[in-house]
Amino acid sequence: MSAVFVDHLVVAAATLAQGAAWCEATLGVTPGPGGQHPLMGTHNRVFSIASESWPLAYFEIIAIDPAAPPPGRARWYGLDDPALQARIADTPRLIHAVARSPMLDMHRWGLIQVGLQPGEPLAVQRETPHGTLSWQLLVPADGKPLCDGALPTLIQWQGLHPAENLPACGITLKALTLRGVPARARDVLRLRGAQVLPERQPGEAALSAVLQTPKGDVTLES
Repeated sequence: MSAVFVDHLVVAAATLAQGAAWCEATLGVTPGPGGQHPLMGTHNRVFSIASESWPLAYFEIIAIDPAAPPPGRARWYGLDDPALQARIADTPRLIHAVARSPMLDMHRWGLIQVGLQPGEPLAVQRETPHGTLSWQLLVPADGKPLCDGALPTLIQWQGLHPAENLPACGITLKALTLRGVPARARDVLRLRGAQVLPERQPGEAALSAVLQTPKGDVTLES
């Protein structure tokens, strides 16, 4: 089965203004513009974290869009969860990683075969100055990522990829560790460039990422 690749890291914020201020203070850069997701009632800001090991990788700061109508379904990444909203009320947090699949239906079926329910594929679009971004993403019915967020959400881009037009900003991804992903699911995805561990010890974060930044190496944990 084909491997999947690290596509982007997801940091949830109470507001995008809070997320931008956190990014400047923690990582030493101002995040670039993003856009709105009408299907989910969210909006984001993004910047590149790509390197030779992780081509096209980028960083997403996401928040519920107060100007958007309710989406009529659970938002992605568990953003509707009151516990998550309480955790990010004071400071944004790394909550998830998204992995790029060249064959979304195949990987979805593989996860179902090993007992996981990654959700139905949703068709999503977002407008950018460079054109329309179009993709399919697996989202569980309750919106919550599996394995406490350690199992990556799978995405398949159709045409333009957002990182193709993101300038280098002095931040690159150095390491990504996912803990508590069942071994059979790990074997289905074969995620390139990340350490995927089936066990998670008490007190350990489900996700941890090391970023090289203008402030030195910064470790983010979920």
